[in-house]
Amino acid sequence: MSAVEAGARRAGAGRSETATGRRGAALLALALLAGAALLHANLAAVLPPGQWWAALFHPTEGDIPQLILRDSLLPRLAMAILAGGGLGLAGVLFQQVLDNPLAEPGTLGVFAGAKLALALATLWGPALLVSGYEPVAGAGAALCTGLVLLLSGRRGHAPSAVILAGLVIGLSAEAANRMLVLAHFDALSDLYAWQAGALNQNNWDGVRGLAPRLALAALAAGLLARPLTLIELGEAGARGLGASTAGTRLAALALGVAVGASVTGFLGVIGFVGLAGPALARYGGARRLRDRLLWGPVAGAVLLVLTDQLVQRFIGRSGVPTGAVTALVGAPLLVGLILGLRTAREAPPAPGPVPVRLLRPWGVIGVLAILALAALGLSLTVGRDAQGWLWSPDPGPLLAWRAPRALAALGAGAMLAYAGGLLQRLTGNPLASPELFGVSTGAALVVVLVLFLAPGLGSAAMLAAAAAGALGTLLAVLALGRRARYASARILLVGAALTSLIGSVIALLLATADPRTAALLTWLSGSTYNATATEAALACLGAATMLAVTPLLARWLTILPLGAETGRAVGLDVARTRLTVLSVAAVLTGASTLLVGPLSFVGLMGPHLARSLGFNRATEQLVAATLAGGLIMVLADWLGRVVAFPWQLPAGLVATTLGGAYFVWLMLRR
Repeated sequence: MSAVEAGARRAGAGRSETATGRRGAALLALALLAGAALLHANLAAVLPPGQWWAALFHPTEGDIPQLILRDSLLPRLAMAILAGGGLGLAGVLFQQVLDNPLAEPGTLGVFAGAKLALALATLWGPALLVSGYEPVAGAGAALCTGLVLLLSGRRGHAPSAVILAGLVIGLSAEAANRMLVLAHFDALSDLYAWQAGALNQNNWDGVRGLAPRLALAALAAGLLARPLTLIELGEAGARGLGASTAGTRLAALALGVAVGASVTGFLGVIGFVGLAGPALARYGGARRLRDRLLWGPVAGAVLLVLTDQLVQRFIGRSGVPTGAVTALVGAPLLVGLILGLRTAREAPPAPGPVPVRLLRPWGVIGVLAILALAALGLSLTVGRDAQGWLWSPDPGPLLAWRAPRALAALGAGAMLAYAGGLLQRLTGNPLASPELFGVSTGAALVVVLVLFLAPGLGSAAMLAAAAAGALGTLLAVLALGRRARYASARILLVGAALTSLIGSVIALLLATADPRTAALLTWLSGSTYNATATEAALACLGAATMLAVTPLLARWLTILPLGAETGRAVGLDVARTRLTVLSVAAVLTGASTLLVGPLSFVGLMGPHLARSLGFNRATEQLVAATLAGGLIMVLADWLGRVVAFPWQLPAGLVATTLGGAYFVWLMLRR
């Protein structure tokens, strides 16, 4: 390339960045204007503008509209500004330290750890909450964030590693939190509602408490700006200029965790703001750290104020918390922004070395089948009652209650693992699974919407709806992944966005106080309690059918990981083959989601266990993964039935907890 061509290319890149920055600045300005207009309308609906000054400084005693404006709406506005700015600041710090544009309090486990710690303290350590939620939330956030960083540190905190570790820890902590809520609903119901991220205020006490903390955090971030900038020079370069990289990183991480925990302690979980704020600042042209430290919090504050004003304007009377809506506004914006950013480094998502291929794979498959049958027998014959453990060598009288749920768990786990194996073979990504790609979440979202908009549909219609949701999600994820060249971190981010989106929709539906929400919560937690014999038989039949037709898919699944060009060279219709495989995975995911909800790691654990045992060929790997998935889900259902007797824990939540522990152990080994 000549010097002239190189110069022209650099000039073109500069013009492109300038145009992008202008678009980002215009987008931020538009959001600010929209938020200001909505704020004016919301305040004017309570009190005419001419009386605002009097309400603030010369209030009339007993004037309710003035009281609402002064002690509710304005403190709420101040808290939105503070919380959005604080989360934006935390996101900038995390992203700079980890060199990862996907890092924020949510992906690093800050929110999940804070929620779980508060639930545990409420039940077994209420004295710890005497001084407020913040110390306990900070301790839980620090613990989970430390675990995420420990796990991802084995791969240099690469974006995909951080996202995977954050998803695993976050989902595991959320599963534990939901189990506590189900077992102690009366004690935790108020805390559960608070955790949704409501900005409602009835005085200025929250502002007085949060503002000094965030002011000190902003001052500390300013003092860390130069050392954090020097980190970009590398270890040797930073030390040469007198900066301690280890100390700087630790201080910045601690500051980010403290800010996130403070916001969570005062307001609950407000997701995506810590990621969307810095991303919008980058999109607006803030390239230097000092610029991002300024404009990241500003963008976060603007986004949260805009969202909160929308909530107050259109759904404020329903009691819907703002934190439940931030994902609805932030997730689509977030995905678009992340696809436009360049990830600093992207390590391949290899979960470990593949063992040497088994010499007798079908013998090992036979052992897996025996273990699955043994787990089924354990579930049918061993239980607990008021006197303790109970073994029923003749479980005949109990089969009507135990058999449907055990067989439903077996079939659902097998189908999820098979779907995960299909996705991994199709994409060549060992992290591909219905859970991490958001496919189970997409199926659940459609089922929830159908349940509320068209109740009374039969099982076949619900299965079709779930399959359509799963297939639509898969196609969307792969389309977005194609634009990002299938970068694993970005595909995982789409899955995280969808998971947050379904959580927001569920929170919105729960706020309606519809009587169907109780059953909805049970189903979403993965309970097999209401499984019928027909559903169980169909689930097992579906899994058995897929095992029977696996040899017919083996050639496709052997060729697809080699790439489209290789497939076409050997005469494969790649497009039609991919659509067929995706459709099968979608139907299996939809069917299993109807039985055990969207929460579990079985679609990831089953194929990974098969690969760890040495199964490399498509047929053998899928059969082994299917058996492993069924085994895991049966054990999860049995444990949920006996471990906390007389309470029953949903199989999906137990499987998520077990899967999280398994992957923590796995990543610590590597």
